[in-house]
Amino acid sequence: MTNKEIMLSGVVIAKNNEKLLGDCIASISFCDEIIVVDGGSTDGTVQLAKKLGARVVQGAHDNFSRQREIGKEEARGKWILYIDTDERVSQALTEEILQTISTENGTHAFRLKRQNYYLGNHPWPTVEKLERLFQKKYLKGWYGTLHETARVEGEIGELHGILSHYTHRDLSSMLAKTIEWSGYEAQLRLDAHHPKMTWWRFPRVMLTAFYDSYIRQSGWKVGIVGLIESMYQAYSMFITYARVWEMQQKK
Repeated sequence: MTNKEIMLSGVVIAKNNEKLLGDCIASISFCDEIIVVDGGSTDGTVQLAKKLGARVVQGAHDNFSRQREIGKEEARGKWILYIDTDERVSQALTEEILQTISTENGTHAFRLKRQNYYLGNHPWPTVEKLERLFQKKYLKGWYGTLHETARVEGEIGELHGILSHYTHRDLSSMLAKTIEWSGYEAQLRLDAHHPKMTWWRFPRVMLTAFYDSYIRQSGWKVGIVGLIESMYQAYSMFITYARVWEMQQKK
């Protein structure tokens, strides 16, 4: 396939996701090319990606924006679709994407509706909207180390098909994620000159996280799963701010 024939590039951000990668790539098999940006995997992620026909490039280990930037640099398509290894493109969204990129309607990027699933196949009441489909020339870059945001020049539209997100699949992976990323979260706060940690900051951030998840996002509607997820969010904030405290003590 020549460069001119590539209309859509699928970019997957991956790190030690061998168990999830196969279904992820299968869900974007409609793309003209698939690029896996690997963040330093030590399992079989890279080998599996190559076996499934994806082009693998090495990326930054701890910077999601840089990972996505590398995917943009490597993509040869007019359009870029970003997806993570724990996400799946539904059939309805597949058809909508293909229809969208074949029509010149003046829209330069699109938000996708992402349905989160926790602890198995339990859907979360609140559906997110994330910018994931871009005309490459209008995507000016990404910023943010962990919670990355796209910079787009031009009009942003919205698609209706669902991007399924199977996050927090079990308690072990949830805890491992907190241990891995809380250090980066804490460092970002420290770099932003976070005030000295005192005892009352801990219950405040924990209660705020629990309220956001359980009440504002209606986690209570999911029963026990909603309670566990909301309490986990409070716990995750506790660990992050405990690390902030620890870093401040060392400093």
